Amino acid sequence: MHEIVSLLSGNGLWLMIIAVVAIGGWFKYRKHELRVHQELRTKEMEHQQKMRELELEKTKAKQAAW
Repeated sequence: MHEIVSLLSGNGLWLMIIAVVAIGGWFKYRKHELRVHQELRTKEMEHQQKMRELELEKTKAKQAAW
């Protein structure tokens, strides 16, 4: 038990530094992931809008042909 306490007290600062860096990296990764998802949603919405416009043009072309 004494060895564990002395090991942790001697390396506690390093463990804390590693933990802070790991948490900071995770937050940075999460922020990037959310940004990518937002960009994908935006592109999907733009694509859906374009498909609606094309469908409308198709309908108008069919009506003009009759």
